[in-house]
Amino acid sequence: MEWNSINTKDDIDKLMNVFGNFHDSCIKEVHYISGAYVNKDLEMNAINKRRNVTVVFQRQESNPSTIEVIFEKISKLNLAPVDERYDCVILDAFMDIFDGEIYWADSKNFDIHDIREYDDFTWICAESIRWRSIN
Repeated sequence: MEWNSINTKDDIDKLMNVFGNFHDSCIKEVHYISGAYVNKDLEMNAINKRRNVTVVFQRQESNPSTIEVIFEKISKLNLAPVDERYDCVILDAFMDIFDGEIYWADSKNFDIHDIREYDDFTWICAESIRWRSIN
């Protein structure tokens, strides 16, 4: 499928409309690529030049039921998975652009201005975002 870029609030609105504001969705997978590595001579390249997080979301609706989102050049990933005593259903999500970065959170009540209050939420701050349907 074709990649869609998030550059404006209109792009955010499109994703939120296509994926129903993430209502009745869940995070299926998370994958992080730092850009750092050790080469064949065991020399460290310790620069996190990529900092990409790929998240696969699924929901209880079709068209699409599954999307892949790549958060590029992240500055923060706050992963707060719930344990097996509770469900992990995302009822609605937050997404906005602030100071040139894009924020996504697993609750519409997320407040960019008071981030310290959201350790119990999963949220990501990235320089750019791309997404696609992977049904």
